[in-house]
Amino acid sequence: MNNVPEKRIRALNNHDVNPSGDYILYWMIANRRSRSNFSLERAAEWAQRLGKPLIVFEAVRVKYRWASDRLHKFILQGMANQRESFKNAPLTYYCYVEPEPNDGKGLLEELAKKACVVVTDDFPCFFIPTMLKVVSRRVKVKLEAVDSNGLFPMSATDRVFTKAHSFRRFLQKEILEHLDNVPNENFLNQLDLPQTGEVPQQILSKWPEATDLTLTATADVLKTFPIDHAVKPASFDGGEVAATRTLKEFLDDGFERYADDRNHPDTDASSRLSPYLHFGHISAHTIFSEIAAREGWTPANVAEKPNGSREGWWGMSEHAEGYLDEVITWRELGYNMCSHESNYDKYESLPDWAKTTLEEHLHDEREYVYSLSEFESASTHDEVWNAAQRQLVQEGRMHNYLRMLWGKKIFEWSETPRDAIQIMIELNNKYAVDGRNPNSYSGIFWVLGRYDRAWGPERSVYGKIRYMTSESTKRKLKMKEYLKRYSSHSKLF
Repeated sequence: MNNVPEKRIRALNNHDVNPSGDYILYWMIANRRSRSNFSLERAAEWAQRLGKPLIVFEAVRVKYRWASDRLHKFILQGMANQRESFKNAPLTYYCYVEPEPNDGKGLLEELAKKACVVVTDDFPCFFIPTMLKVVSRRVKVKLEAVDSNGLFPMSATDRVFTKAHSFRRFLQKEILEHLDNVPNENFLNQLDLPQTGEVPQQILSKWPEATDLTLTATADVLKTFPIDHAVKPASFDGGEVAATRTLKEFLDDGFERYADDRNHPDTDASSRLSPYLHFGHISAHTIFSEIAAREGWTPANVAEKPNGSREGWWGMSEHAEGYLDEVITWRELGYNMCSHESNYDKYESLPDWAKTTLEEHLHDEREYVYSLSEFESASTHDEVWNAAQRQLVQEGRMHNYLRMLWGKKIFEWSETPRDAIQIMIELNNKYAVDGRNPNSYSGIFWVLGRYDRAWGPERSVYGKIRYMTSESTKRKLKMKEYLKRYSSHSKLF
């Protein structure tokens, strides 16, 4: 019973296995997928070892911060996919959609009372770490959290990396050994468990399973929940099926153009996979595997001497090297920060040089100062910034390059850096489907110097923080059609 690497397993309490329990419980909270999922595999390992059935429990409550039609629909669509994927598997899938605040209170604890072991997902961000601490005190049986977030286990580092270059160099030396043990992409087809269990009837009576109608997440369904209905569903679907389709579309089209077109809004070659990675609808292992197969890659292609450079690391094409640097180095750099630092979302987490220069320029006169509502409604003087904000509000995503400019201008047009941080967090987490993620906080805090260095010349407001302008962005990027599409004539809400 050692298929899942020990470095990916974290004990959340000191309780023992309950061999007289009725089942193994997998509480799915971050890795919301049926394939390439170490957490699901770990739960199945326990089921095989103890000869017990496996119950997969997935739920969504209504009182999480920024709960909206947008996020709820994305999650419910994922649940619908899960129900279909698990239909013929030798396990029981139980999904619960809370109808009113606190209606789901106590459900996990009741399920755990009859469990031998509870396995859940390890995720270092948003409300999940706090929730796991609380639950660990209430569950009176062995509780494990499994890291299936990325290619490199979070626990395999003992420090916070402050630069992408140093983290990349570290990964170049260490990551290959972790690619020897990857989650099984076709796990369900090979799953052989002794029996299928049932959710206790007294639990189903109090907490009924979500109906197929609920999981359609139509407008009529969504309006029954006490969530923010002003934030409309995203322009794209959620779930494993949509994630797989999006990956295929990227590989068929954007991938070969990635190095040349990813920064240009009019010829956008980005993968659009970050929302699916955030909600666990697709695995980073799956993405890497597909690209490696496409490139004919083997470990022998890897550069012999790690030097921290992006180019030449994997021995793949320029497009592959560029994209993998985003999905591995930069994405997992954020997980590294959040897993080691609880204040990852606070001003105090910025590097000392950044805080020094920001404080030196704290009282510099701002040419423009906007309120949160003015930012939210795209009511600034800047057409590029307004277009990016309109895309975010309308679609649930923003062009990757423009996210940097978007953040820089919020900083420049806010009364203080602390205000800017709160505005960026609020707008990003409210509207972006991939918000509330370690990668989100990497981007927000990069605006104010995280993972960056001091730049010159020193400027008003910015000090030594990297400077960006809308004018230079328009000159460098192909974005005429983008600006037309998200002009002031397009409907915002």
